[in-house]
Order: sequence, then C-alpha cells, then structure tokens
Amino acid sequence: MTIRTEPDELYRHGLRLLLEKDIDGWVGLWHEDGVMEFPFAPEGWPVRLEGRRAVADYMRRYPDHIDLHDFPDVTVHRTTAPGTIVVEMRGVGRLVKTGRPFDMTYIAVVTAEDGLITSYRDYWNPLAVSQADAGFAGAGR
Repeated sequence: MTIRTEPDELYRHGLRLLLEKDIDGWVGLWHEDGVMEFPFAPEGWPVRLEGRRAVADYMRRYPDHIDLHDFPDVTVHRTTAPGTIVVEMRGVGRLVKTGRPFDMTYIAVVTAEDGLITSYRDYWNPLAVSQADAGFAGAGR
C-alpha cells in the first residue's frame, strides 16, 4: 500500500475507509497523539478527544448508527499552514435505527504530519442526529 503523505490524499483515503466501514483502518490514519475537536458539540457530548485511543473509542460503533453510502460532494482547500487543509463535504446514507435518510454537510479543518492526522476539527451539526428516535447520541455512546 502506498503511504499517503499529502493531507488531501490522506483525507480522501479516510473517506473511502469510512464508506467501507473500516473504522480500524480509519483510526490507523491517526497520529498516536492526534486530537479531534467538535466545536459545536451539545451538552453531554465530547468536545475534545485526545489521542488515537480516544478517537477509536468514539468511532468504534459509528457504523452501528450511521450507514454511510457516499460522499458526493468533497471540496478540499489547501491553506498556507503546512499540512493543513479545509474540507467542505456532504455525507449521505441512512440512520441504522430508523432507516431514515442521513444527509449531512460538514466542514473540517485537518492537519497531518508524516502521513498521519494530528488535528481534526469537525464542524458538523450533531443536533441533526441527536433526536431520540435516531439512536445516535455520539458515535462512541
């Protein structure tokens, strides 16, 4: 396997792993000390995950809640900060518990060093999947 060192290649590879429901593979793209932040996290949800293990714990049950089918719109913006990209994207699929459609727009600010994600700020709307019948109150819950 080719090691992806450019942040945009690494990010797109991560999206493919999520579509394949390969959470372990996705977590393997993270630096051991990587940090994931959720600036819009509602009360009771994690705001900051520190380290690959915390990211893995949060994501391990993601496919049990959201069945992703596609990322039809992905735009990657390079920045002047070394290794940092801004990604605008849309993920579509279904909520597993209800079968209802899942259609979410995201903006992420991602930094990678030496082919691993070191920082990921996820600007998404968790309220869209936090309703009681969605069965999703944070992927790690």
